[in-house]
Amino acid sequence: MFLRDDGILTMMFDHIADAIKAPALIRLAPNLYLARFETMKVYSTLVAVKTLLDRGLVRPGDTLLDSSSGIYAYALALACHKFGMKCHIVGSQTVDRTLLVQLQILGATVEQVPALATLKLDQSRRVERVAELLAAHPGTHWMQQYHDDIHYLGYEPVAAHIAAMLDVRRLTLVGSVGSGCSTGGLITALRCHDPAVAMIGIQPFGSVTFGSEHVADPGIIIAGIGSSIPFRNVRHELYDAIHWVSFDAGMAGAVALLRDHGIFAGLSSGCTYLVGLEEARRHPDRDILLIAPDTGHRYIDAVFARHAEATRPDALAPIMIETLDELALPWSALAWNRRQLDDVRGAPFKIPMNEGQEPWRIC
Repeated sequence: MFLRDDGILTMMFDHIADAIKAPALIRLAPNLYLARFETMKVYSTLVAVKTLLDRGLVRPGDTLLDSSSGIYAYALALACHKFGMKCHIVGSQTVDRTLLVQLQILGATVEQVPALATLKLDQSRRVERVAELLAAHPGTHWMQQYHDDIHYLGYEPVAAHIAAMLDVRRLTLVGSVGSGCSTGGLITALRCHDPAVAMIGIQPFGSVTFGSEHVADPGIIIAGIGSSIPFRNVRHELYDAIHWVSFDAGMAGAVALLRDHGIFAGLSSGCTYLVGLEEARRHPDRDILLIAPDTGHRYIDAVFARHAEATRPDALAPIMIETLDELALPWSALAWNRRQLDDVRGAPFKIPMNEGQEPWRIC
């Protein structure tokens, strides 16, 4: 860290991953803030790989393997580049060309499984392909971003930064659920500062994670925030409320975030902005912090080029529901109250478990 003659504080990094991992905190309104990451999962992936190396579970030169079609693939490729590891990504045909070329130049090998009829079949096939690769190459380490809670580590510095800037006693965090580790790891670290920090999770319609698989979105299941297969890393009991947001509503939020604040972020950030505006209006006594996990480049054609079609956020409002049977497009919200999924849906929900795995502790 250096203080220049003109008073500007600068820092020197040894690797680009360290330079881009931290978020910029931006005030959008009197009680509305946004943590804008270039690629959020870099933070946890760097810590996860270093932890595996420190504990002798992997060695420099080993191959790290996982399934991803988005920002986790980029984060893992950067971590492998920094620590001298090999990287293999099993992705879908939806990996955009910009990301694919970057991964290849970083030294990662990327195989894209053939497109299948549904997202569930696509995700299941990628998991099957990972199993095939592990059987053929037993020395390969599967990172299991969906199931290994080592990915919860790494968010303590982000939580400490947030706690230094905002009053955690009146803080509500809003972010997309996805694999569970980003919002899960951050809220767990924040609750080390104060257990009362609230967490609102964002889900798409059609995702099994919080029980909306029976409601189809005529748009798409928004990449990175939901799933058609169970993820063990999602801890349902961390969330105080869940909002289900449609593609069209998320597009409205993403376009408005760029138009209103000049922030170019992904579709999940648009969903978060939509929910955050509502929360800030309803709860002026609380600070609302939105998580924007990536930039908007992958959504240029699907979202931003269609900006003229986007609805203004003030024309949208959530349908407040009490049971999952009441879920309805374009936007529904439920007080989750830190419950297990079975307690809300009234039926057992089976999640694949890894035998013998000890939980990683944050605080």
